[in-house]
Amino acid sequence: MSRFATLEAQPKDPIFELVDLYTKDENPNKINISVGAYRDENGKPYVLPVVKKAKQILLNDPNANHEYNPMTGVDSFCLNAAKVILGQDSPAIKEERCATIQTVAGTGALKIACEFLKTAKNSPIYISNPTWANHKAIIEHTGMEWKEYTYWNQENRNLNIDALLEDMKNAPDNSTFLLHACAHNPTGVDPTKEQWIQICEVMKKKHHFPFFDCAYQGFASGSLENDAWAIRYFIEQGFELIVCQSFSKNMGLYSERAGYIHIIVEPSKDATTIAKNIRSNLGGITRSILSNAPNFAVRIVDIILSDPQLFKEWVEQMNIMSSRIQKMRKLARDQFVALKTPGTWDHIQRQIGMFSYTGLSVKQVECLIEKFSIYMTKNGRMSVAGLNERNIDYFVKSVDWVVRNVN
Repeated sequence: MSRFATLEAQPKDPIFELVDLYTKDENPNKINISVGAYRDENGKPYVLPVVKKAKQILLNDPNANHEYNPMTGVDSFCLNAAKVILGQDSPAIKEERCATIQTVAGTGALKIACEFLKTAKNSPIYISNPTWANHKAIIEHTGMEWKEYTYWNQENRNLNIDALLEDMKNAPDNSTFLLHACAHNPTGVDPTKEQWIQICEVMKKKHHFPFFDCAYQGFASGSLENDAWAIRYFIEQGFELIVCQSFSKNMGLYSERAGYIHIIVEPSKDATTIAKNIRSNLGGITRSILSNAPNFAVRIVDIILSDPQLFKEWVEQMNIMSSRIQKMRKLARDQFVALKTPGTWDHIQRQIGMFSYTGLSVKQVECLIEKFSIYMTKNGRMSVAGLNERNIDYFVKSVDWVVRNVN
């Protein structure tokens, strides 16, 4: 008998399972609003024109090669990525207390961050309830524990800030909190600046450690600065923290896997030395997992970040994506109001980024899939990018029917 005979198959990933069902569905009205990838007005994948330009520049570069990168990535690439998320004038960069390495997208950054935290401070990581499902899997596969803090208010369909703050106050001192920097996944609900300040104050009093996941900078609101505000504010307040950064969404480089991890050391006379030691340790972790991160995607990113004109075009194209999603939110909300669909739908427009936590129940979502071929995750999260002016009428009318007929 095989030594692997007792091994059981892993359950299918719920999102990729939905994609498979959608692909096989023959309903001409089918809609896929499950996957977190941008779609244009025609429902097609969108390759940013500036990314096409950068790829051509890279292909025409006579000095381009396929040699190994350093374990920590190319220094100049790391610095450009840090400036985008931390700010050109970030004190952490100026004081050389930011340890940055290249990773395999945001997921790889999260994995390396958890491996680092396991060595540095092996205590449970608090994650929001709800959160991106892969957060739990990454933490568990690292061998660490996770606990939850309150986030979503189902009744009002907004942030439950009072309960969130209370959970932070009740957590043991020096706990680690995984925070979504912007465009919270799955709810699409972010703290306001005033609420971020409240969160910061509680975390400072409790000596909590902030662990930011930032997958949607610039894509959420259309502003790189707005979407990184919380991270920059925490750094200004003197926090030591981790930032995981992805260019999958804001450059549409989903399959290319370009990401970075930044660990900011608190201000001190030894901060630069500590940051260098941290970077060395991050390189060691990378070596044991994948030797070094791939080069192609980050070269595309760096070409765009290094050229003022291309950078300007990138920001403009992020605005195109962000604005279309905001338009779909408003159209959906207005049509629900016009149909007098039971319940309140203002939250669809208030939420931000790619996702909306609709508030639909599991039974209602199952009915949408089975009766109307509208594919979304069972927790009621939809990717607003999957909506367009051609299918939004069918979507709203289908949801209206389900809300009225399925309890």
